[in-house]
Amino acid sequence: MSEFIGSEKRLVDIWSDRSIDRREDFIAEETPVALVYNDISHVVMMATPAQLEKFALGFSLSEGIIQDCEEVYDIQIRQLNEGVEVALTISSQRFAKLKDRRRSISGRTGCGICGADSLQQARLAVEPVTSHCEPTPAAINRAITELDGRQDLQASTGAVHGAAWCNIDGRILEICEDVGRHNALDKLIGVLAQKNLLELESLNNGFVLVSSRASYEMVQKTAMINASVLVAVSAATTMAMDVARQAGVTLIGFARKNRHVTYVNSK
Repeated sequence: MSEFIGSEKRLVDIWSDRSIDRREDFIAEETPVALVYNDISHVVMMATPAQLEKFALGFSLSEGIIQDCEEVYDIQIRQLNEGVEVALTISSQRFAKLKDRRRSISGRTGCGICGADSLQQARLAVEPVTSHCEPTPAAINRAITELDGRQDLQASTGAVHGAAWCNIDGRILEICEDVGRHNALDKLIGVLAQKNLLELESLNNGFVLVSSRASYEMVQKTAMINASVLVAVSAATTMAMDVARQAGVTLIGFARKNRHVTYVNSK
């Protein structure tokens, strides 16, 4: 096995056939990552400390903190004893709106709304998507088949999620991994933004694939970048279905070879 960014070797005891074997194994890294906007700490996430610039950019876009990459003037990554600090400098207009929201979130690795001040903050206002993509069952099968072979960190550690951008034929063009499912998606969004793949022409010819369940937050992030299809390996939730209908996102779950469930069809 080779080294993978986002993992480190540690000694473990492996019990097998009534014997114990002590050996080195690759363990996924998980560390607190603070996102700081214009010197004000906004959120602390438990994340895999890799591709953090892309993570910060994707989170900023999917949470509606910025609307365009050009509104981020600088990103600095600082290694601290307690974790990692990612300091973003954003436009004064966006920072003023961020302060108005007063949305201080901590540890969004599970429910997605921990730390929100009120029920009104639990869901972002999502506009209906304007892109349109209709992947065929064959394309979904291809994407699912490719996913396992493209998740290097997952193959090494068995502890991370993947988020991929697939073209209309189901070929995976970009993939990101993280211990948090929504972090993986934010990293992917950051990659797509940096590569100018969030233009309508690209969005009309691709879809999002995630290795996790389809929670409302995953649908919300998909809609926030104007992508029209989310395919998940596991099931969807009722709120995910509600958000998908509201935003016009086709929501597909339980995606397996030659089988998937369409929860919401936005055609």
